[in-house]
This record gives sequence, C-alpha cells and structure tokens, in this order.
Amino acid sequence: MNYELVMSFSKETKKELCTAPVTRAEDGEALIYGMLIFSKVFSPSAISFTTESREAALLYSEKVSSDLSVISDISVMLTRKGSEGKSWCLSIPDSGDCKRIFDHFGHDPMSLSLRINRSNIDEEGTIPYFLRGAFLVCGNVSDPGKDYHLEFAVPHMNLAKDLARIISETELLGTPKTVRRKGSYVVYIKESDAIADLLTYIGAPMAALEIMQQKIYKSVRNKVNRQINSETANSNKTALASAKQIAAIEKISRECGLDSLTPDLRELAQMRLDNPEYNLRELGEALSTPISRSGVNHRLARIMEIADKI
Repeated sequence: MNYELVMSFSKETKKELCTAPVTRAEDGEALIYGMLIFSKVFSPSAISFTTESREAALLYSEKVSSDLSVISDISVMLTRKGSEGKSWCLSIPDSGDCKRIFDHFGHDPMSLSLRINRSNIDEEGTIPYFLRGAFLVCGNVSDPGKDYHLEFAVPHMNLAKDLARIISETELLGTPKTVRRKGSYVVYIKESDAIADLLTYIGAPMAALEIMQQKIYKSVRNKVNRQINSETANSNKTALASAKQIAAIEKISRECGLDSLTPDLRELAQMRLDNPEYNLRELGEALSTPISRSGVNHRLARIMEIADKI
C-alpha cells in the first residue's frame, strides 16, 4: 500500500477495509449495522451519512441493497472549492424503508436515546465487522509519520459510551478515551500499539504495519539524533577547554617563555598549541612517551595553575 500518494492515510485505510473479505452472513449483518447506527442520521424516519471515501460509499450502498433490499440515493459534492476532493452523501429516501431497517435491528422508535443493540453482535466473531462498519462511517486515523491518533466521531453521547465499552471489552485493544468536540462525541486512541492492534482486528493489517514501521523509523531517528547531539555537546566542551588551555599556554609563552616549563609540560603545551582540535586521549597518544587521558588532564591542570599565578 503506497501512502506516498495524494490519498490520505485514513482514506487508504478505509479502502483496505472495504476490500477485506466478509464470508459469513452474520458478519455482513454486523458490518452494515455498524455503518447504519453510526451514520449521521439513523432514525425511523431518516437514515443518511456523508463520507469522503468513495469505497465506503459504494460498500454502504451495496450492503443496504443486497442485505436489506433497500435502494439508497447517492449525491456527490466537492469538499473544497477548486479541490479534487469529493464527498459522497447517501440517504434512504423512503421513510417506510427507514422504519423497516430500524425495526429490523431491534430499535424502539419511542426510545429517547440511541444505543447499540448488543443482540445484533452477540454472534461470536461479529464484533470486528461491527467496528469495521463504525470506522468506515465515522472513523479517522492520522498519518503515522506525523502523529498517532485514531478516532470515531459519534453523534450521540450514549452511543459513544457504548462504542468505548465494546472496544474496552475486546482483548488487547486497550481503553479508549472520550471527549466532546463540535457537537460530536469523539472516542479516540493515541497509543501507536493500540491503534495498530485495532486496525488489524477490524481488517486493515497493512495500515497497522505502516504504523509499526513508522514507529521503528522514529525510534531509530530519535536515537541517532540523541547520539549526534551528545557528540556535538562533547565537541563543544572539548573546543572550549582547548581554547582556555591555549590562552593559558600563550600567556606563559608571552610572560615567561615555554622554556620556563619542565620538559614534560613544555612538550604537552607545544602539542596543544599545534593541535587545538585534539581531545585529551589524542594528546596523550601523540606525546613522545604516550600517557593516559588522566595523565594529560593532570599536566594541563598544572599548566593552568602556572598561568593563573603569573
């Protein structure tokens, strides 16, 4: 799956989900139920939703037609002026069909709050398909190269609570959080591993793989950056120390001459003047009689003391 294309990561993920196989009738029923109940409007008199995913729109229309024998209307509009992006608006025009679908999934027209009817997803193995349908209709996932964030924008508070509970009850998917945003209730996950697990669970393993690859890439990049920053800091520290040492040696040379130093200090002082970029280890190895890093440090400290006394 090539995420370098113009199509967003979220759209590519939905495209992958729409091509994922559905073999059992009960799985298909759970899928279309997830798409319907998380639509922008799902009531006995009206059912509709809007999506920027062409594949999700076609799947919705196909499932409504094949599984529920209902024809939906589709209209297309540009999402932004001068943009090639489009939105597909789907609706079921016949109110009688809306009521029949509402009844089919066991919802009470007199209920004041829309809740998930768990009897529609009680069959073993149907929850992944139900969550797939929910994600196709109201889900979004960020480009993992920029951020880790997956969310469901749900129109009703109790419906959002039910969705968060179902995800929490599913082993290994973690516990999502819920927040209100612009009239919707957003159920979201920000942990990269949990997002990858959820996408794999609902049928998008390639999208999950891309998230894990990006996580590894970021980890390696951050490790390299930390190493470079550490090496830069050490180089700066060495350069500053070298500058102070050279200033002290030049002071001694100017006031007393380097011949005033003992042979071992004089050799080291000249070596430092000739090689300002050397660190302590390199200075010690370059002497006629090599000495350790601590030995070089001790001699330089003596030179600095001599300069301070002048």
